Order: sequence, then structure tokens, then C-alpha cells
Amino acid sequence: MAAASDSSCKVALCQMTVVEDKATNIAHAREMVKRAVDSGAALVVLPEVFNGPYDTTKFASFAEPVPEVGGAVDEAASPTLAMLAATAKEHGVFLVGGSVAELGQPASEGAAPAVFNTCTVWSPAGELIAKHRKMHLFDIDVPGRITFKESDSLTAGSGLAAFDTPFGRVGVGICYDLRFPQLSALLRHKEDCSVLVFPGAFNTTTGPAHWELLLRARALDNQVFVCACSPARNPDAGYQAYGHSMVVDPWGAVVATTEHDEAIVLADMNVPRAAEVRTNIPISKQVRTDLYTDVEWKGPGRA
Repeated sequence: MAAASDSSCKVALCQMTVVEDKATNIAHAREMVKRAVDSGAALVVLPEVFNGPYDTTKFASFAEPVPEVGGAVDEAASPTLAMLAATAKEHGVFLVGGSVAELGQPASEGAAPAVFNTCTVWSPAGELIAKHRKMHLFDIDVPGRITFKESDSLTAGSGLAAFDTPFGRVGVGICYDLRFPQLSALLRHKEDCSVLVFPGAFNTTTGPAHWELLLRARALDNQVFVCACSPARNPDAGYQAYGHSMVVDPWGAVVATTEHDEAIVLADMNVPRAAEVRTNIPISKQVRTDLYTDVEWKGPGRA
């Protein structure tokens, strides 16, 4: 196992190129994890939908059953998950398996199986220790630039996902979840996380405008480390990922990043830095819960 003290951790974000062939992607992800571990990483993160193209028309064909936390993987039905479990165990690392299309149960008799965008997390023993289904589906329309509707083929998840490590508690979201500060706040204040991890695939329209801004905002809002792992940009793909995988510290500083090509982003996280920042600027003690704990969200389409 890569060395990690009780207070610090080297994290690796595997910004890998994703192609049309599932078996190729699985093998490539395994090799990138090995390279990350060889660089000393104790926490390794893969991108959103790393085993197939980010395409609403193809999610179902790449989908695999995902067991509940602590459950066993069906190697024949879920080759991606089998690789993640085996790789985490082989290298003795915490592995955040980006996300995959999860084949769930039909919503009703006779209906097609539900498909979720799901992040799985694996312990150094190769056990499934956390599972997060993307809560907020990416349905946007920027005229003349990008239109995408995950809800055409995906079902939204619910519930928080977090896991314990020797260097602190880690919470998980997926891509568009990043835009909703309420989720990050719950992971910080309800789950007591010091690190938030977001596999994500922002695009070349929203990425340059919002990716870094949102990552730094979530780190500052919650005084946590934020790690976000994107796929590399593939010129042959229909969906163009922004790249720029990034680690941000609790002060809001970008401590490691890259451009849009394939890369492994490495960063040393001194996790007690989060507690230090919270002491220096004690917003959790100054928050006016008497005024806005029960503020009702009102937006387009709501009364």
C-alpha cells in the first residue's frame, strides 16, 4: 500500500482518454491506476463515465449491476466493477471508481430497467465501501452551443455517500452535483467530511466558465479539500470534455491541475489544514441558523 500518514495523503486524479470500446477503457483505467500508485498515491480517482462514451443513447448498453455497499460483485455481469475491486486490492489503495452507468431495477412492472450514473468507492481490501448515484441530472440547453439531457436515459439518485480513511472522511458527488451547494454542505456538516471528490465531465462550453470557479467555491464554502477528475478530451468523441482535473485546498487555492490532454494529477493533501482554516475563519460557529436553516428554495417552475 502506498504510504499515508494519519494526517496527509497523496491523491491522484487519472484524467484518462475514453474511447468507444468498453474493454479498452477498463484495461486503460487499470493501467492508469497502477501508474498513480507507482507515484505514491494512496487515494486514486477515475473520471465520470470512464468505461464508455458520455452519450445518453449509449448509457444503457454499457450499464452494469452495482451491488449495495458491502455486497459482492458479479464478475461476469459487471466487468468494470470487478476490475475496480481487484485493482484496489492489488495495490492497497482507496479507489474512487469515477462513475459507470448502473443497471438498476425497473420502476414498474413491464418497464425498462432504471439506469443511474453511479460512483463506487473501493477500500484497500477491495471492498465496496461507498456508492453514490448522481442526484442532479445534467439537463441543459445553451442555444447554439450545447444541449444535453441526461434524464432522457438516466434516473436521479438520492442519499449521501461518504467513507472513512486514515487521513479523514471523504464525501462523493458527481459532476452536475457540484453546482448545488446544498449537497456539499450536507457532506461537510452532516457527514463531517474534510475532502470532497467529484468525478466530472464538464464540457468545453461550461468548463472554461465555471469548472474552476465552482470547485474553488465549494472548497471555500465548506473549508474542505475538493478533488475533481475529468476525462481527457477526445477529438473523436461526440461530447468534448473540458479536462483540467484539479485539486483545491480549504483556502480556495488550486494546488494541482492540468490541461485537457491525458494526465495524472498528483497532490499532497495535508488534511489537518481543513481544521486550521475552520479555526481561523470559524464560519460554522457563526452561521445564523436561526435565520435561514429552513429557507425554502424558490426558482423557475416553483411557487
